Amino acid sequence: MEDVFTIVAIGFEAIGAVVMVVGFVIAVVLGARAIGRGDGGRAAFQVLRTTLGSAILLGLEVLVAADLIRTITSKPSIEDALILGLIVLIRTVLSISIQIEIEGVLPWRRALLTSGGQLLGEAVARDRDASASARATP
Repeated sequence: MEDVFTIVAIGFEAIGAVVMVVGFVIAVVLGARAIGRGDGGRAAFQVLRTTLGSAILLGLEVLVAADLIRTITSKPSIEDALILGLIVLIRTVLSISIQIEIEGVLPWRRALLTSGGQLLGEAVARDRDASASARATP
């Protein structure tokens, strides 16, 4: 049974990496589209930065899940628990730092918590709305 969960954990790790790579591609495309619409370099950079940060956040969340699966399904030991705790702590600090960079506010000061997936979806929706506005305005 441990072999099955090891494969599941590897699958989660692969998904986390794919999310970050696909998020990077989406970020570059959205940034290029912002420049193509004439939004300017500053707006394009902000879109690129926000979207890429969101993708990294989502990828980190998936990687934490992979670490949890791997640790829970292995033979329990204090060393494994400490390693998991350290990994989760490091990824949590990274996630908080990225969210602060993206939103400009401490996470515990936000009225509603948002995940990396929500931020990525919002970036795509903003780009779609901007494109629709650009097409509507001759």
